[in-house]
Amino acid sequence: MLRTMTKSNAQFKRAVTKLPLGVSSNFRYWGDDKTIYVKKGKGGRITDLDDNVYVDYRLGYGPAILGYAHPEVDEAAKRGMEVGGVFALGTEMEYTVASRISKMVPAAELIRFSNSGTEAVMAALRIARGYTGKDEYILIEGGYHGLFDAALWMKAMDEWTETGEPETVAYSKGVPMITGNLAHFVQANDSNALEAVMKKHSGKIAALLIEPIMGNCLGINHSPESIRNARALCDKYGIVMIIDEVKTGFRVGRGGVQGLMGVKPDLTTFAKAVANGYPISVVAGKEEIMRKVGKGIAHGGTYTAHSVSLAAADTCLRILDETDALDRIAAYGTKMREGITAILNKRDIEHSFIGHPAMSGLYFDKNPPKTYRDWKRSDYTFYDIMAQFLIDKGILVEPDSREPWFLSAAHDESCMKDTLAAMEYSVDETIKFIAKGGSLEKMNQTVPTLDLINS
Repeated sequence: MLRTMTKSNAQFKRAVTKLPLGVSSNFRYWGDDKTIYVKKGKGGRITDLDDNVYVDYRLGYGPAILGYAHPEVDEAAKRGMEVGGVFALGTEMEYTVASRISKMVPAAELIRFSNSGTEAVMAALRIARGYTGKDEYILIEGGYHGLFDAALWMKAMDEWTETGEPETVAYSKGVPMITGNLAHFVQANDSNALEAVMKKHSGKIAALLIEPIMGNCLGINHSPESIRNARALCDKYGIVMIIDEVKTGFRVGRGGVQGLMGVKPDLTTFAKAVANGYPISVVAGKEEIMRKVGKGIAHGGTYTAHSVSLAAADTCLRILDETDALDRIAAYGTKMREGITAILNKRDIEHSFIGHPAMSGLYFDKNPPKTYRDWKRSDYTFYDIMAQFLIDKGILVEPDSREPWFLSAAHDESCMKDTLAAMEYSVDETIKFIAKGGSLEKMNQTVPTLDLINS
């Protein structure tokens, strides 16, 4: 039986009178009659206002690493409430959590806390500029680093005809156009192009901002070799290497993706999985650089290092560090990939997986993409249609194929069973729908992507 959305639709009509798009983030709007409102979450599932239950592979874009309403983390948060909140003063727990992070991540020699991934990356870029005295920076095409002006630039791939270079444009109205002159783009896995940009603009570039696994671009991997090359090039040209692990940090490994690839950045950022959904983020790095904070470089915030979030982070990181939670997540992801592969192979559908088993991208071609342009050139219609059938069958995935599937330690065998059954149904329905001339437009779908910022 497919879901109904009567109560969510009614809530949308009420909410849109007070909230733009009826929500508090553009990415939560899925269309006037498709936007979901949550009643509660528990473990690896959520329930919406209409009592539809979903196996959730979005997990708030990754934070619920241990599953929703995790009892140990929530109990810790309650103890954090007893501390009293924020005081415009420090607490003992800041040192405790910072020490745990330094233990898990060797590059995190000194640490400052913020509230969101955007804030952490914004701070990291400011620190890099303050340390180097330079203003410009390098971004990787398809990378995503949050909602602040310096990060809201992209290559206009929709208008690109594969001749020449696509234009650099802002994601959003309201971004000062002059700031676009500070951003330089290169494609993933292209060390030669990276060095060419560094060499051409030598003396002006403060930082390279890079996601080794691109969390908003299907989970496309940089090869370990390309990351190590980037590290060497940053050293050669005096550029601060910032590895953005807002999504991968404490998810793909105890030491993050940098630990898996054997590289130490100058600065690094964490957020999503730090406290199992409680708002906290981290900017960390080499002592030489981080000691400049407070000595000419500003960083702070009223709600930074809130007692509730710190207490939750202390427990969440302990579980990730000292138990087999991450191993179980990766094992579940591997098994799910195998199950999906069996379904697709049976129907002779070419595909590949990208990223890490804990945050997988599903790509409908036998050769996984190495760059954002590879993905953009591909036909992702099958995925986007299939996603709608999956959601209707109670498997919550991002309708836009650029977003990986996020897994938690709470996803269990019942989740796996429901997922594979819904996948088989959805693949078959997609095949039939396309054979009858169906399209995304005919499904009346609004796909939530960064493009909604411009809507």
